Amino acid sequence: MLLMLTVIKLPVVIPYRAGRWLIGRIVAFVRRVARVIWATPGFVFIRVPVAAYRRLARLRNRVLGIIETAQTESAKWKALFTAVKLPYTALRAMGLSPQMATSLLLAGSVAGGGVVAAEVMKPPSFAAGDTGIYSAPNDIPTFFSPEYNTLRLDLGTTPVKSIVIDSVSIGTAFPNSTLPSNETTAISIGGDGSLGTPTWLLIGELIFTKNRCETLTINNVFAHTLNVSGTVSDGQSLSPVAGTIRQRAVIGGSGMAQDMSTHGGQYDRLLIQANTSGVDGQIDSLTLRNLYTRGGDCLLTRLKVGTLTLDLNVIGGDSDLATKAFTIATSVSATVINLTNNVEQTMAIPAVQTIDN
Repeated sequence: MLLMLTVIKLPVVIPYRAGRWLIGRIVAFVRRVARVIWATPGFVFIRVPVAAYRRLARLRNRVLGIIETAQTESAKWKALFTAVKLPYTALRAMGLSPQMATSLLLAGSVAGGGVVAAEVMKPPSFAAGDTGIYSAPNDIPTFFSPEYNTLRLDLGTTPVKSIVIDSVSIGTAFPNSTLPSNETTAISIGGDGSLGTPTWLLIGELIFTKNRCETLTINNVFAHTLNVSGTVSDGQSLSPVAGTIRQRAVIGGSGMAQDMSTHGGQYDRLLIQANTSGVDGQIDSLTLRNLYTRGGDCLLTRLKVGTLTLDLNVIGGDSDLATKAFTIATSVSATVINLTNNVEQTMAIPAVQTIDN
């Protein structure tokens, strides 16, 4: 009876212990899984963002440090350049033109190379409005000197497609400027009758518009069409004569120079000429616009032009209609002559312009 009971009990005891062991292992596993599950959201949603933010913050601080350093260095360079350019500003305040001030600095007579680094590094050129003697169509002057404040353009065998001079002051129109010695013209455009073989300036179209002159003289001009309109002058004598002048254009093909243009500048004189004996200058289109002159005559002479247009100019300065500030001489001949809306009005001499610092 006892043996039977023992045999019957054994199968019951062994599964019970094994079950407890298995249950323990399962519980331990579940706890480990739970800890992992519990830790994972913290890693993903807390630790990773915090670590990423800290890295971004370090990067931000580095970038801001670089920016702060750059700003500090920039301020230092700006202060340096401001100090270096003081001689140029001082020269302008003394009444020198931008070209003369630049010329003096380039020559080293005031500030040497320091200002060159700051403001006047580029070489002089026609496009930049620098003074000098230019041989069309070259943009770099053949002659340049701090003492030479004339804008002079010499024309030879190479025809030029277009020349534009816009918004410049000439003669004594700005402080401390005088006409060159022995010169009486602020503007002189044309050929040269004093050469062994006199020359002419051949122009397809010449536009002289919205300019201020003390006097304007036009002589020895042959034009197919002459248009003069809207001019106000302190006395005028307009006496062109009828002629039979052909229409004209300057054609040069691939050998023709392209545009020459300058805007802004101050000069003691503007001179465009054909100054080589026996060689006429050639320009297909010449535009002179918004020129403010004082102290000398504006002269157009020895021209052969297709169309010559003068409009909306203001001429005069002696407040006397008896003297003729605007003159078109009888040596001017044209096939078509249009003189419209030109009036006389007394006016004072053009004022000296203030310095543009």
